[in-house]
Amino acid sequence: MSRIDILLFDVLGTVVDWRGSITAELSAFLHRHGAQTVDAAALADDWVGRYDPAVDAIRAGRRDFVSLDVLNLETLHKSLTAFGIATEAIPPSELETLNAAWHRLAPWPDSVEGLTRLKSQFVVAPLSDGGTRMLVNMAKHSGLPWDVVLGADIPQAYKPMPEVYLRACALLGTTPCNAMLVAAHDYDLSAAQACGLQTAFVSREGAADPSKMGDLKPTGQWDYEVGSLTALADRLMGPAPA
Repeated sequence: MSRIDILLFDVLGTVVDWRGSITAELSAFLHRHGAQTVDAAALADDWVGRYDPAVDAIRAGRRDFVSLDVLNLETLHKSLTAFGIATEAIPPSELETLNAAWHRLAPWPDSVEGLTRLKSQFVVAPLSDGGTRMLVNMAKHSGLPWDVVLGADIPQAYKPMPEVYLRACALLGTTPCNAMLVAAHDYDLSAAQACGLQTAFVSREGAADPSKMGDLKPTGQWDYEVGSLTALADRLMGPAPA
């Protein structure tokens, strides 16, 4: 393998626990609106499950690029309606605050330590469908120590479009063979691999994207397969000093 100098990370599910965080925010929202009987976890899955169909129009060129914040707010209205919650009775500002929950996602327990160790030797950066401001807010909220933040609004494209991976490499001044994508999703790793990047699969229970088929078992031939970001640091750099 070529020498790695850049580590790019899928964020939603790989670095942060989207399902646990969004479920908690939805649960508080439902309680405020007297809808405690609604299953917050099912609503969270329904909300995320609408993402991929919503973004397909952008991938196919049928819709101009809009941010993930815009798409999430559109699909939030649809999900709440599907679960019997009348969105017209809720102040728009409160729906916007709920939508901003994606800016406040909590990291997995190993994420900050793993990234901190890895950045001592590599450039570490998110490669996410989230916008730049979303990723900056998330980093500040969760203490994620990125060297640089590249949101989907920079290439104006969504994964797994090749320009997402290639533009990130170009902006960071490296060739794809010297970069590695770290992700908990096979479709993401497959696209990166097709662009010439090295790959690392991180197994994350509960990280599966309801909008895509498949499970969390690696199905591709990846360069590394680990159970945490600290384990990836061990593989790439050696165990941390005792």
